[in-house]
Amino acid sequence: MGRMVAWEYALLVRRYQGQGRNFHVSFVWYAPDGSRKDITAFGDTAIAHLNRAGREGWELVSAVEDVNNVQGSTEVHRYHLKRPLA
Repeated sequence: MGRMVAWEYALLVRRYQGQGRNFHVSFVWYAPDGSRKDITAFGDTAIAHLNRAGREGWELVSAVEDVNNVQGSTEVHRYHLKRPLA
């Protein structure tokens, strides 16, 4: 029987909040150890952040989007990633 692969998981969250021309986009990385880090300064698009994570061995597992347009606009995108434990 083959060896089981053990995985670790992380979460990238993109948050867009704004109204008209006033908006703010932020990115937060939730690491496997439970820590949270604002990584907005590393890029202004989800693709930039996903490519950076991919270079570190992370694979995109799923993506979820929540949109609330009641007052202004709020979008939250969650990117679930995994990579094999070393």
